Amino acid sequence: MNREQNIHHLRKNQTWDVIVIGGGASGLGVALDACSRGLKVLLVDKTDFAKGTSSRSTKLLHGGVRYLAQGNVALVLEALKERGIIMKNAPHVSHRQSFVIPIYTFFDQIKYLIGLKLYDLMAGSLRIGKSTWLSKTQTLAHLPTINSEGLRGGVIYYDGQFDDARLAINLAQTCESLGGTMLNYMKVTALLKDDQGQVIGVKLKDQLTKLTYKVKGQSVVNATGVFADKILQMDNPKAATSIMPSQGIHLVLDLRFLGGEHALMIPKTSDGRVLFGIPWQGKLVLGTTDTVRKVPKLEPKALEKEIDFILNTAREYLTQKPERGDVLAVYAGLRPLAAPKEGSSKTKEISRSHKVVISKSGLVSIIGGKWTTFRKMGEDTVGALIKLKKISSKPSTSATIKIHGFPEQQILDNHLANYGQDALEIQALIKEKPALAEKLHPDYPYTAAEVIWMVREEMACHIEDVLARRLRILFIDAKAATEMSMRVAELMQEALDQSDTWKAKELEAFQQLAAKYLIP
Repeated sequence: MNREQNIHHLRKNQTWDVIVIGGGASGLGVALDACSRGLKVLLVDKTDFAKGTSSRSTKLLHGGVRYLAQGNVALVLEALKERGIIMKNAPHVSHRQSFVIPIYTFFDQIKYLIGLKLYDLMAGSLRIGKSTWLSKTQTLAHLPTINSEGLRGGVIYYDGQFDDARLAINLAQTCESLGGTMLNYMKVTALLKDDQGQVIGVKLKDQLTKLTYKVKGQSVVNATGVFADKILQMDNPKAATSIMPSQGIHLVLDLRFLGGEHALMIPKTSDGRVLFGIPWQGKLVLGTTDTVRKVPKLEPKALEKEIDFILNTAREYLTQKPERGDVLAVYAGLRPLAAPKEGSSKTKEISRSHKVVISKSGLVSIIGGKWTTFRKMGEDTVGALIKLKKISSKPSTSATIKIHGFPEQQILDNHLANYGQDALEIQALIKEKPALAEKLHPDYPYTAAEVIWMVREEMACHIEDVLARRLRILFIDAKAATEMSMRVAELMQEALDQSDTWKAKELEAFQQLAAKYLIP
């Protein structure tokens, strides 16, 4: 992806079939489906792709065992199908992960065995593993640091795991290869309307150059996640609230606290939620929480009570007791839950299913949903706007599109495998200029070549773009990310032909950001 070329496309095109506001999971799902139908698509985001909620997930592709317990069978069936589609089309950024539920009572043994067998059956031909009972000895072998007092055994089952932000980048690249125009750091400042009050386009401001544009579109889709109400109120200042942001935080620790590569699933914590302990990027991710927040923020902050809750719950189940000083990074995200019209406001009881809302102005909004079902969210949204706007298009083929980076051959058995087919291009950069094999940090395998690749091909504009959403190091070791920032700044400065003033501002901004990912 090349940002200057895409801005040229923005200037050149008179009218788009679909303008998508938002470059997270839902917006990328809409863009992918629209591109798959041969529609002319423009996607814009006021920050970077997946800057918000879509880079802050638990990294799971799952049907949702908890949703099954709540009786939401339709959502589970849909999510299990979509899990299979993602893992088939993007194997370089997704894989199978085993989970073990430690069992301490006979009732739980029966309940979870039956429930997970049903979960397996619901996946049908897309099942990725068979749940089975583990003896106490087997459970301790799988989870060496689990509390053995009163332990009867465990149940092992399988779900999907992925790199959320890297999938987002690959989806943007996929859309571009299908003819879409993708732009980060392009903010919608107003909706354009005709004399009848119908939305006919958007006014944009480039956050990097400060230039403004007026862009016409047959349809405009609001896919801004937790910020959906801002666009709805831009359309109609009296619009009712549609989103109830729910904060979930994760703590990242050394993998020794888990003791192996099998994930831990605690099915019911003191607040009635599920808590996961998941191996990811060589670390242990512990989460999550469910806290109602009134005002959505791009950089939500973990609350002390959330940090304490996760640490205390982990200490109940693990013999290796994590302390605050053991936390390598903490990150918080806001789920864009559809606000309930009445009844309970408990976020764990609100459905994670999505809905498409059509305003009187013709603005189409996608509300709610989750990463696993991003493609179906897109298909439903594009289907609705085609019916509404009577746009002619081909049928959706998004379920069969191989995502950018899809490995046509066995690539590598190292960290570059996450790039899929692009790993070969990064290796070619190093072959051309051996100095780019330089490691960015002694404790991590990331190289200078990857930074150059991200600037040239993945539209990275800021240090944060590289260290947070493309390398992911900010999310797994905030201190190391800070230590890498100077070298990344030097590489980006040269690649982007920027000034020393730019570098100084970038370093200051990143260091302030990284401090938020550390527990004081």
